[in-house]
Amino acid sequence: MTHFAQDDERALIAVFLRGAADGLALVPPVGDDDYHRARPRIAISEREGHKLDGFFALNPALAELQPLFAEGLLSIVHACGSDDDTRSHFEAQDLMEHGGTSVAGGWIGRWLRDAGGNGPLSALAFGAQLPESLRAAPSATALQDLEELRPSDDGAQLRASLAELYRGDELLGASAIAALSAAERIGEIARASYTPEHGAQYAAASDGEPAREFGAGLARIAQLVKARVGVRAATIDLEGWDSHFVQETTIASKLRALALGLSAFARDLGPRLATTSVVVMTEFGRRVGENGSLGTDHGRGGVFFVLGGGTSGGVHCRWPGLGEGSLIGPGDLAVVHDYRDALAAVLARHGAGERLAQIFPARVCTSLPV
Repeated sequence: MTHFAQDDERALIAVFLRGAADGLALVPPVGDDDYHRARPRIAISEREGHKLDGFFALNPALAELQPLFAEGLLSIVHACGSDDDTRSHFEAQDLMEHGGTSVAGGWIGRWLRDAGGNGPLSALAFGAQLPESLRAAPSATALQDLEELRPSDDGAQLRASLAELYRGDELLGASAIAALSAAERIGEIARASYTPEHGAQYAAASDGEPAREFGAGLARIAQLVKARVGVRAATIDLEGWDSHFVQETTIASKLRALALGLSAFARDLGPRLATTSVVVMTEFGRRVGENGSLGTDHGRGGVFFVLGGGTSGGVHCRWPGLGEGSLIGPGDLAVVHDYRDALAAVLARHGAGERLAQIFPARVCTSLPV
């Protein structure tokens, strides 16, 4: 078992784009003629996209991510997804968050459980409920604001009494003292106003509600990571990617939220980004061809991002092509890279090592160079 050291600064942040984000819109293969033929009205042109490697580009709305890519801080895995061909959002999200079929708990939960050394704030979900990925974690909390963790101002004497009570308890003493200490620290953090560092600016109300809300969640995560209160993993969702109709309009605000949020988070962390990994995933991609409503229907292959945490940077993809002979199912981009192989590389840098077989028992992972 790989235990976290007490002074371990590593943290893993999982961002889930719920609704099946279109990988061909986020990272369009502008150098593929079949892409432009399949989407005559909604394709991103080579002139519009932010060039990555001469074949792939970033959607214009993701402009803030291009500098991170250029600095080698952002890796992109294209034609990525799961080995299940369901088109159900719920089933696909559930499968991905569990890390396979017929496995107990979530992949983050299993990682933390096997890693050991977890405190009361080791796993946090910023949202209304705990995601499946955190199931089976030794300790996991869902919250929408730090105030939810803040102890009452008149409870100082009670906490002191409880600490004294548990101090001599060999079985529960250490855990109880850690929980009380964490509560005290959270109280200090919640009372203080937060100022992002290194010139970072999270989205404001003028940037749209999705961007403001997503940015606020990432700011809270950055605050806790920098405060070193024992956060090992945090999850946050960005919803609304189901784009059957007028896709350009449907996902515009989500694209801006993603770009503004991730770029501000990276700048805010500064040097700490080297020990903080951000993974961005979605349950499946969209159909290659556009539909009659200027949108795209449920598909297979999508994109997967890795930001920071020592990633190698670059685009990683054995591109299967978008010609008729290369598509699968009713006209989908093939899944060439399994998302668990991308996660395996990230988790290895977070101490998983030989425990990958326990984290992803349904797959023998071959780590991608991300």
